[in-house]
Amino acid sequence: MVVARRYRPRTFDDLVGQQQITQALTNAITTNRVGHAYLFTGARGVGKTSTARIFAKALNAPDGPTPNPDNDSDICRAIDAGEDVDVIEIDGASNRGIDEIRQLRSNVNIRPSRARYKIYIIDEVHMLTTAAFNALLKTLEEPPPHVKFILCTTDPQKIPITVLSRCQRYDFAPVEAASIVERLRYIVSSEGRDAEPEALQILARRAEGSMRDSQSLLEQLLAYCSGTVRVEDVHQMLGTAASGQLMALANCLFDRDAAGALNAIDEQIAQGVDCGQLAEQLLGYLRDIMAVAVGGGPDLLRHASEAEHPALRAAAERLGLHTTLAAFEILDQAVVRMRQSTQPRTLLEIATVRICRLEELDQLASLVEQLRGGDMRPGPATPASSGSSGSGRGAGAGPDTARNVAPRSEPAAPEKKTPEADNRADTAPPATSVKRPLTAASADQIWKQALDELGDMTADFASHYDHVAISAPHSLVVHFREGYTLHKESCARPDRKAQLEQAVSRIVGHPVRIDLAVIPETQPQAQAPAPSKFQLMREKESHPLVRQAVELFDAEVIRVDVPRAARSKQTSADASPTKKEGPDAHV
Repeated sequence: MVVARRYRPRTFDDLVGQQQITQALTNAITTNRVGHAYLFTGARGVGKTSTARIFAKALNAPDGPTPNPDNDSDICRAIDAGEDVDVIEIDGASNRGIDEIRQLRSNVNIRPSRARYKIYIIDEVHMLTTAAFNALLKTLEEPPPHVKFILCTTDPQKIPITVLSRCQRYDFAPVEAASIVERLRYIVSSEGRDAEPEALQILARRAEGSMRDSQSLLEQLLAYCSGTVRVEDVHQMLGTAASGQLMALANCLFDRDAAGALNAIDEQIAQGVDCGQLAEQLLGYLRDIMAVAVGGGPDLLRHASEAEHPALRAAAERLGLHTTLAAFEILDQAVVRMRQSTQPRTLLEIATVRICRLEELDQLASLVEQLRGGDMRPGPATPASSGSSGSGRGAGAGPDTARNVAPRSEPAAPEKKTPEADNRADTAPPATSVKRPLTAASADQIWKQALDELGDMTADFASHYDHVAISAPHSLVVHFREGYTLHKESCARPDRKAQLEQAVSRIVGHPVRIDLAVIPETQPQAQAPAPSKFQLMREKESHPLVRQAVELFDAEVIRVDVPRAARSKQTSADASPTKKEGPDAHV
């Protein structure tokens, strides 16, 4: 008999992690308020079927109903073995049709053979068909006094609301990791074996709240190991990475070391670590960093041990909350795609490289807040920051580059130039030691300087830009008008774009990303329609000379002609608003 069955709970006191349900059922028995239909819902392996059997024993015990049945009695032993004639266990996945439910309805009226109640335990009840549910409704609502129904399911959303309303529902919560560890420790001791505490904690975290899953893993591990169960044995059997290996990979991500991250992945896969398991472990590690970054304590850790909390706090301070969230989203998308791809390792490597290329998003958030507050003064690049930008941190900006955009820095005093210095400047190479900070005010000049340094076909195409702007501390957006789309596409070629990024990066002293965009043409405003003859006649009638002529001769305006001078120039009567022309009307 497997461990999960051999150590199955037999009393309410043996149930682990379901104290609220135990108390509710115990009080229902002691107060004689037992319902006729119950619905037990929850994830797999949390004790639904075991609770149903214990509840059936409590109702049919010879000295019951009692919350503490005698497990040595014939009825209780038969219920534990699944052989009692009055406790019928039905698998809803195999007996899901209307014919099986009709047979159940025909047998309901038959009284129990030797027990107090005839109890039907229907496991995975959500697998029943709609017709089967409809056939069960009436019996479920008004069963005979000697019949009780206990329905168990892992997916209550698939059960019709008409069935849910006829049952008392109890939701089983996932079992806490600490409770699982205590139960596993008891099983290991009962089996006469030893296990390291960290090994049991890994099994408990891997089970994700399922007691049965943890017991199945433990049995597999007991068969795998000949002596004491060690942490290394757990990682080898599960195909997971040890905490030290995972920490080394995470440190490469924190340092923006893409090459080191790829080497760490290669080493761990060579040691037998599953690529999908490694991605999920790293995802859980980032989750714990997020929990620590927002102020969570060791009790909020779900994938790391409490002893790793100081290391996680240091990682959260280095990475920052916003960068952690962005890395989490990148890796989560990679995990989803890895489950459907034939190249999971490649997807994991791409995700790690993208994480290493992330900007310091926390610095970006603070910069946005400064811009919103109206403080847009750029800070100069200090020699320390400009010199450390190329120390192998990739495209991401580190703490040194964050000082390049510090708004509170005082401007440095300008240096006096001598003729000798001017001569040296004329002969110096383009990449000078004095770097220019990339700000909104200096972006256009930096771009023009980069084009002057290139002086090739790429610079010729890029010179047709309209304007440049800053989208991030280390990102430059070059805008082209719609008529220069071909020039923009030429600059977007990977080799030319890389050439432009290198030229700008040499000027500012740190890596800069360049994006190209096209400004859409605005629609021309529609011209006002020419006035009609009636409108023109009414306009001329209001002229003082025309009104005086109408009154003098008792006449009326019948036609308005364009002046001869205007006809010769082929212009309209109102073409020049500054030129006043007298009316030429036939009266």
